[in-house]
Amino acid sequence: MLDPFFSHFLDESHHIYYENCLRFAQREMAPYAYAWEEAESFPIELYRKAAEAGILGVWFPEEYGGGGGDIFHAIVEIEALIRGGSTGVLVGLGSLGIALPPILTLGTEEQKQRWIPPVLRGEKIAALGITEPQAGSDVAAIRTRAVRDGDSYILHGNKMFITSGSRADVVTVLARTSDEPHSGLTFFVVERGTPGFDSSKTLKKMGWRASDTAELVFEHCRIPVENRLGDEGTGFLAVMNNFQTERMALAAYGHASAEFALEESERYVRERNVFGRPVMGFQVTRHKLAHMSTLVRAAKSLNYQVAASIRRGDNVVEAVSQAKNFSADVAMEVCDHAVQLFGGMGYMRETLVERLFRDARLLPIGGGTTEIMNEIICRTRGYGK
Repeated sequence: MLDPFFSHFLDESHHIYYENCLRFAQREMAPYAYAWEEAESFPIELYRKAAEAGILGVWFPEEYGGGGGDIFHAIVEIEALIRGGSTGVLVGLGSLGIALPPILTLGTEEQKQRWIPPVLRGEKIAALGITEPQAGSDVAAIRTRAVRDGDSYILHGNKMFITSGSRADVVTVLARTSDEPHSGLTFFVVERGTPGFDSSKTLKKMGWRASDTAELVFEHCRIPVENRLGDEGTGFLAVMNNFQTERMALAAYGHASAEFALEESERYVRERNVFGRPVMGFQVTRHKLAHMSTLVRAAKSLNYQVAASIRRGDNVVEAVSQAKNFSADVAMEVCDHAVQLFGGMGYMRETLVERLFRDARLLPIGGGTTEIMNEIICRTRGYGK
């Protein structure tokens, strides 16, 4: 059940969708989460099941197979699916949320119809290729280059830490088409099986273990001009817009992870007895839980306020950066407290809070580091140079 404290942001459709996602998480994810984490993979068949359950692409337009929902549908989806017990599975299923928006924003109608519906039906998997070994948060430093050759482009370069990279059928790739740092960037769609396109084996990670994360390699990779999204040089603005959506999602992962860790902690300290009484019976425990619950509510409140601004169409660059940083910090602290409350069991990989703690560590890094978010906040507020 969704917290009634936030009911003024939501309508009946959000509550119905949350319950649908929660049922899916409990039925199709939770029983297998530990095994998938240990295997560092989850079945591709889950994409089709998620699509059949109406979960993939809830906020994409209905004409392309989406649910036509708003940003709060996406947030309550994260809050429900996190209860499937594996952030890795959740982000793997959700990689389309960062891969498809450039197609939706820049693509022609033919391109949208060609690439978006099969992904939202769970028939194909989409990934976004931006980060490189030498260019993460600094998009202007991207080196992957696309050179026009008649009716084609020749793509050379590498992409790193790409979610769904090994299994993706469609990769939305940002490449350099001129030497201009910002206006020289262009998006392309590269399809699986294109000669010169390859991916590494799944990279080994601290957390998000069940997700497929890979390095992509493009060597003399020839792609047709019709796979270019928009005109040359339109990629930078599109990726900046994409970042806002991704960072809002990561902020939601933060409060959702912390909220789930808090709930697990509340359950455990009521059941676990030490020195003849429940762990909840100690004041230090109750005060720790009070602090954790306050942090969760604060992060969630900030995120919902920022999401409401996004829904209104406001400029939220500064607010999203603040929300991402604060929620990442809250997730780290609350999940750490949860591990401590669980004691020795909190350190075991079979325990949910151990997984949430590891997974939370990516939040200050992914989608733009804490340091980059602080620089954005400083610039928008006019601090320094």
